[in-house]
Amino acid sequence: MARKNSASERPARAWQRMLSGRRLDILSPSPMDIEISDIAHGLARVARWNGQTTGTYGYSVAQHSVVVERLVQTNAPDLDQKWRLACLLHDGPEYVIGDMITPFKSVLGPAYKDIEAKLEGAIHLRFGLPAILPAYVKAIIKRADRMAAWLEATQLAGFSEAEAKKLFPQPRGLPADFILTPEPPEEAAQRFLRRFEILSGEKVAR
Repeated sequence: MARKNSASERPARAWQRMLSGRRLDILSPSPMDIEISDIAHGLARVARWNGQTTGTYGYSVAQHSVVVERLVQTNAPDLDQKWRLACLLHDGPEYVIGDMITPFKSVLGPAYKDIEAKLEGAIHLRFGLPAILPAYVKAIIKRADRMAAWLEATQLAGFSEAEAKKLFPQPRGLPADFILTPEPPEEAAQRFLRRFEILSGEKVAR
């Protein structure tokens, strides 16, 4: 008679029920269980810098994503629209795994990066993008992401420019008149969804 598996031998289960009704398996995500409304809702409630920013509201990952896409428009105006959509979604996995500061991600090691990569790939496939982006697109997004991080650090997170320069290089081409003001979660989510509709051509039910 076959022995039943003990609890410790059962496959890991880590799914989360979303407001859309989808059940997303975080360890083995399916593109079919990903909805942009869930992403926007989650990212608008995840705070950058662990919430250590000035203002009435936390500075959300949704707002950061819109800012990064806007910077990409400035840095690479001829970039294909689908890659700008990829830019908007560049922190998409954080709608379920949260936003962690880079030093802590390094401590967590490859397990965290593997989960993040699987979620990113599933999100890309769900919205008609390749699971792995071309290297030049990643580089464009990374440049804009670093510019946004510098602006956030010096405008919202309490860093002086001198202090910021000690921790990460100051990006070239920073816009002089780019002012960040944290938005309420619902406003950040709606702005994120409007950019998604423009870039993807899909209408989002609200």
